[in-house]
Amino acid sequence: MPGTLPVPLTCEIPEGWEAAPPEEVGAPQAAFVALHSASRGSGFMPNITVTGTVREDGASLHRVADESVQRLQETVGPVTLVKRTDVGTHFKPSLIDAPGVVQNLRIAANVNGQPEQLAQSQLILLLEDPDQPRRLAEIEIALTARFDQLQDVLDDFQEFLRTVRPAGRSDVGKGGG
Repeated sequence: MPGTLPVPLTCEIPEGWEAAPPEEVGAPQAAFVALHSASRGSGFMPNITVTGTVREDGASLHRVADESVQRLQETVGPVTLVKRTDVGTHFKPSLIDAPGVVQNLRIAANVNGQPEQLAQSQLILLLEDPDQPRRLAEIEIALTARFDQLQDVLDDFQEFLRTVRPAGRSDVGKGGG
């Protein structure tokens, strides 16, 4: 069963991408996965994943970002943090007026028995529950691709981010969240 999000989200999948069942593509913790269809058969399919959890520990964005890197190192392989940038109200992919962190990672992974150098770009947000200020929704949206695929899919990822937003009652069930 795929993961769930602590805040329902809606999104639009860019042209050339298709939603995939998270558990069938090796991402059972994800609430949503999209695969770049045009890359089918190229050994590694670029993917967009959306995961989330509830935090009640008062973690900072940088701590959450560090934990994401650590999880990848434990499950995938060596990870190098290439760049980390704080974003806030000036970064509005139409998501939420919330502070976040964008981090770019280099991952040495084993894909189908072959070593691969992957790039991952993550947007991590902590959304406050207005009724319970210590309760935070942690949302991570990530693009993963081989370095030689990255330029072909980066604009699509940015387009995807511009469409992600909290789902209203009439939006529940649409998109990916």
